[in-house]
Amino acid sequence: MTLGDVVKALSLEVRAGEAEKDRIVQGGYVSDLLSDVIAGAKEGDLWVTLQIHQNVVAVAFLNNLAGIVIVGGREPDPDTLKKGEEQGVPIMVTQMTAYETAGKLYAMGIRRQV
Repeated sequence: MTLGDVVKALSLEVRAGEAEKDRIVQGGYVSDLLSDVIAGAKEGDLWVTLQIHQNVVAVAFLNNLAGIVIVGGREPDPDTLKKGEEQGVPIMVTQMTAYETAGKLYAMGIRRQV
């Protein structure tokens, strides 16, 4: 499934990285602890978090993640959006909670990679 498919299905609002909509989403990861994401997320995962600072972009770039979904109606800092565009890291936002977002991703067939 592509990132564009996920954006459409979940009515996510893209804030950065619109050009990356053809990326393949291979799995998902939910965490707000950056060191946990560095150690546990896998390449191609879609990361669900409430963090909005620019360090999330560095972590997503480091792990070559499919993108970042920021939950709870939170808006990323302007520096975060700028960094996302520069690094080619898609950043989306939603009003849903992390729990709701993860459940919907799971129902769509996006599973945790082994």
